Amino acid sequence: MMPSAKNAMAVAALAVTLAASLPAAAAPKLRSWITTGDKSQLLSAQASVSAVSANEVAGLPVVVVDPKERHQVMVGFGAAITDASAWLIQTKLSPSQRDALLRELYGRGEGGLGFSFARLTIGASDFSLDHYSLDEAPGGAADPKLEHFSLAQPQQYVFPTIRAARAINPDLKIMASPWSAPAWMKTSHSLVKGQLKPEAYPVYADFFARYVEAAAQAGVPTDYLSIQNEPDFEPENYPGMRWPAADRARFFAEHLGPVFRREGIKTRLLDWDHNWDQPQQPLAVLADPRAAAVVAGVAWHCYAGEVSAQAEVAAAHPDKEVFFTECSGGQWSPDFDESFGWMMSRLIIGSTRAGARGVLMWNLALDEAHGPHTGGCGDCRGVVTIDSRTGAVTRNQEYYAFGLASRFVKPGAVRIGSPAKVGTLETVAFINRDGGRVLIVFNGGASPAVFALAEGKRLFKASLPPRAAGTFIW
Repeated sequence: MMPSAKNAMAVAALAVTLAASLPAAAAPKLRSWITTGDKSQLLSAQASVSAVSANEVAGLPVVVVDPKERHQVMVGFGAAITDASAWLIQTKLSPSQRDALLRELYGRGEGGLGFSFARLTIGASDFSLDHYSLDEAPGGAADPKLEHFSLAQPQQYVFPTIRAARAINPDLKIMASPWSAPAWMKTSHSLVKGQLKPEAYPVYADFFARYVEAAAQAGVPTDYLSIQNEPDFEPENYPGMRWPAADRARFFAEHLGPVFRREGIKTRLLDWDHNWDQPQQPLAVLADPRAAAVVAGVAWHCYAGEVSAQAEVAAAHPDKEVFFTECSGGQWSPDFDESFGWMMSRLIIGSTRAGARGVLMWNLALDEAHGPHTGGCGDCRGVVTIDSRTGAVTRNQEYYAFGLASRFVKPGAVRIGSPAKVGTLETVAFINRDGGRVLIVFNGGASPAVFALAEGKRLFKASLPPRAAGTFIW
């Protein structure tokens, strides 16, 4: 035998010896976190479990997860940092309280929710301390050259909050939406009610470009922009503006698209930003090929209609992105169990199964009196409540519903195959960029649910209490 052959045999024998001395590969483990409608468990970690044989789950309902079935890439979950939310965070919390709360909401460390999507208002909403726009000339005069454009208001509270959140989570993506054009551009000559004057279309396109560029210089990039919050609604006592679909399409095609191209602005444009009950509105905008060439996607709210509208529009325009951008909890549904279950079913599971790349609640934070606000909703609830007298933070059902997704589904995750419903269980599944699987399950039934979780030949046995949601990762 040649020396080289002897060496090869020796190496092979050594390899066998070493392999025999190494511990066996760790069996795959399923970890889970659960929130129950009765609040007995709130994002509570469960004991991890090992994979089981088919005999051990025989007869159980099966949730099959299929990583080969690929859908949308996720931007993430979060809430709107309104003027009210930012004001509370910046003025009613001490520096240490503020840092702790922002790290809890945006951090990915131990206990962090990992929020990675936020919405800002361009000018005032009902959740502002006063009604203002970003371009107000003395005496309400027109300002076609935008000489009075100013970010002084958002620079006070909103932008510092966003910059702090981005320092904690650099993956944070930002969407911006106006509630109204400046009053001098409108038929009502007021931030309240009215429509955009046709002659104001060119300057309003310049206004959007000015905002995106100036906000970026202030450390607040705009990843997504909708041109009007709820364009089929004119509120009675806070900023708003009606903007029909045909006119929005013309604005996108003839004004905003050309201005953004001229300025080299890469911000992605979203239409609608209103309820599920009128899919015909974004469909009408996207039916205009000039507008469709400019519009990147459609944004949705929860206050009327059904979440299936998202999928209807996505099926007609599969090249367009889908976002869910506003829903608020409030005293109209104060019961934790009821509103938590609704959010899990419609928002966390329903909207993502219907294509949403990002899912947003309305106010990130409100105070003990459901404010501050100027007009509008007087009984809305934030993701957290900040006591304006003490700075104490209460985590609401929105916190626990969104936490089951945002903590585990990371930016860049892909939604993968899982059944919409198995018995009383509703599900949605994702795969993170590192290969980790995430399954979110809501048990809407009145009894505990024991089920098998299957991926290929791998099987786990899992359970959920009644009226509870869980996140399972492996």
